[in-house]
Amino acid sequence: MARISLDPPRTILNRVLATYSRRRYGDVLEPLRAVGHHAAVTRTYALTELGVGRWKALDPGLTSLAVMASAVAIGCSWCVDFGYWESEHQDTDPAKLHDVPRWREAGAYSPRERLVLEYAEAMTATPPTVTDELADALRDDLGDAAFVELTAIVAQENYRSRVNAALGLTSQGFSDRCEIPPAGSLAGRGTGSTGGDGQENLQG
Repeated sequence: MARISLDPPRTILNRVLATYSRRRYGDVLEPLRAVGHHAAVTRTYALTELGVGRWKALDPGLTSLAVMASAVAIGCSWCVDFGYWESEHQDTDPAKLHDVPRWREAGAYSPRERLVLEYAEAMTATPPTVTDELADALRDDLGDAAFVELTAIVAQENYRSRVNAALGLTSQGFSDRCEIPPAGSLAGRGTGSTGGDGQENLQG
């Protein structure tokens, strides 16, 4: 159950974002509804995500793995749920996403993918456990621009996952539209949050 109402004020900003979200994703994203109580936070949140969407230095498959590893480590079932849906639309192998909670034992990953998963986990740890050796290996493999983008996307996913988890947001049902459901330690954590009356603001 969400820890904040998912029926935010009916502001122009909230209405615009609801319309955009519904057209792009088929539903209004619950994180938008949750932060919609604070106009400045909502504006920053939306503009940041639009900017992140323009990052192109890192391979999308590596981005998906890094994002999923961070979401799993933090325990954000909303991000895991949405991550499956979003990655399927980016032609990411769903089997690799499925095995992220057990990536060290799984055999589906390339050496580069294992470095990315290790880095995402190390960045997400509190305190971070990134080593010089791991960073150097990724810089050599990816190049500096992609390494910086990887670092930034993991940090962004930490922001998303920690906000969503703290606000009590759980799976919104996006993964139900994919062939493979959320796996590992996050399987079955919630089936959705409630709130709102379906009107054209930040509501589903």
